[in-house]
Formats: sequence, C-alpha cells, structure tokens
Amino acid sequence: MIITRSPLRITLGGGGTDLPSYYREHGGFVISAAIDKYVYVSVIRPFIPGIFLKYSQMEKVEHIDQVEHRIIREALRILDFKTPQVEITTLADIPAGTGLGSSGSFTTALLKALYTHRKRLVLMDELARLACEIEINRLNEPIGKQDQYIASYGGITCFQFNPDESVNAAPLKLSMDTLFDLEDNLLLFFTGYARSAGSILKDQRQRSEKSDPAMLANLHYVKELGLRSQVALEAGRTDEFGGIMHEHWEHKRKRSKGMSNPQIDEWYELGRKNGALGGKLVGAGGGGFLLFYAQNRKQLRQAMTNAGLEEVRFRFDFEGTKVLLS
Repeated sequence: MIITRSPLRITLGGGGTDLPSYYREHGGFVISAAIDKYVYVSVIRPFIPGIFLKYSQMEKVEHIDQVEHRIIREALRILDFKTPQVEITTLADIPAGTGLGSSGSFTTALLKALYTHRKRLVLMDELARLACEIEINRLNEPIGKQDQYIASYGGITCFQFNPDESVNAAPLKLSMDTLFDLEDNLLLFFTGYARSAGSILKDQRQRSEKSDPAMLANLHYVKELGLRSQVALEAGRTDEFGGIMHEHWEHKRKRSKGMSNPQIDEWYELGRKNGALGGKLVGAGGGGFLLFYAQNRKQLRQAMTNAGLEEVRFRFDFEGTKVLLS
C-alpha cells in the first residue's frame, strides 16, 4: 500500500495574480503558506483487474476512459496505465469548496502516490508542474498555480509566476520570532459557506484576457500588496502585515460581486472591532474560511465563537507532499 499526504494552504499575499490570464502578460507574485491540514491518497494493487475508486463516490470501471473523476482520469493517462489494476482512496481533513486549495492538494497527493506505485521518482517542481498540466491545461479549470506549487513545496513560500510559464520559488525569510508570531496570531474561522470558486475565477479570467482596466488595476495593486507583505514580514513588522491584509481584502472585494455577502461582511467587521488588525476570505471568495491577523487573539476568538463561527487551529507544514507509507 502507498499512502501520501499533501497540505492545504492559506494565502498571505498576492492571491489572484497566479492565474494564467494575468501572469502570462504581467507576471504574478504570491506568498503562500502550507498548513497542517491534509489531503490523503492511498493506492494499492487489488487482486483483480480494473480501476476501483473511493472518494465522495465509488467507481468500479475497466478502462481509464470510463473514469468519471476527471483529475484521477487524467492522472492515470499521464502515467500511461495500459492495463489498469489499481485501487485509489482519498480522504481529507477539511472538505472541498472551503478556499484552502484542496483540489491542488489532491492532485499533487494523487500524482505522488501513482509515481511511487510505479516506483518512479518525481521532484517537487515537476510534481507541481504536472498537477497544473492536469487541472489548468487538460481540464481547463479557471484556476491559478499557487495551490499545486505550495502543496508540493510546503513551507511559507514566495512564488514568482513568469510569462514563459516558469516558476521561481523561494522561502519567505522569517525570523523564528516572526514565524511563531504568525502561528499564534493568524486565526482561521469557518463561515459555514462552502462554494465552487469556478464562477468567480472564470469572470476574473475573462476580464483579464480582455484587458479590462479595472480588473488589471486591481490585480496590479494586489501584486504590489504581496510584495509589501514580503518586506514587512521579513522585517518582522507583523502589525504592518495585518494592516496590509485589510487593504488587500478591501481590494479583493471589488474584484467580483460574488466575492463576499452581507453576512460575511458583518463577521469581518465584527472581527475588526474585536482584536483583528486585518483579514480576508481565503481562496477565490464567496465562502469558506475567514483568516484574521489578531492583535488580541483572545478577544477575537470570543467574538467569533459567540457569532457561531468555528475556529480551525493550525500550524505551518514544512514538508509539502510526501509519502507516508510505501
């Protein structure tokens, strides 16, 4: 049996500039952080031929073309399973549709498991590139690259997404004090809204491809905020980073009508009045998790709990996609 795991992520700056519709013209920059919430994939060779899949549904088919799960189908094609005899099971700490990059995490965990099953080595950059190939190029999902790359690399990482499709990755240069500050004072709360980011990201892609002035100006500014976040965090100015998060959210909300809703806005303002310097919805928007940087985390926790939001406590993951059992 092969078991792999891949971390989920939060975005600390520059989110949205990792979409091909933007970076292919202007270059993108994102600070992304892997967290200790995971997607797990197991692969075994069953006793009888066929493809056996266990996720939110169950499938039993004979040929790759019959597989309904689109990502699994394309992954099997990439590894060229001629006569499939494989059983794949997936589990996750947190459900999909909550803004933590679960699709990219699943794809990297799946590819890592299948490569290990085939006794083939795949390095971090190649793993991320293949995951993007499946989701963006083959399945034409209107998503960016950060999820696949941070899931593969782990850590708190700065990614430059270049117009020629190359990606530069470098760890964010944090002192230990700043790292512990972020782990203690970044608080994550589930809004209760699960959503598909497709419609929001599709709108961003279409407007970027048409060089919509408002969309491009918004993304240019968000990229600049990402670079400012890097400077602030590497200098240990975490309170300044909290203020940049608030500025980021104010611009992110303008990107699409579906980015927020009155209830989320109410919770956000409640957080700001109760110890949060800044925050935002993690992911494309519309639901999922609210992430705050807290100046007074005890007061913030109490206010959010009283409002009915559940906190998910986390630490950072520095291992990326890895094999747990082989």
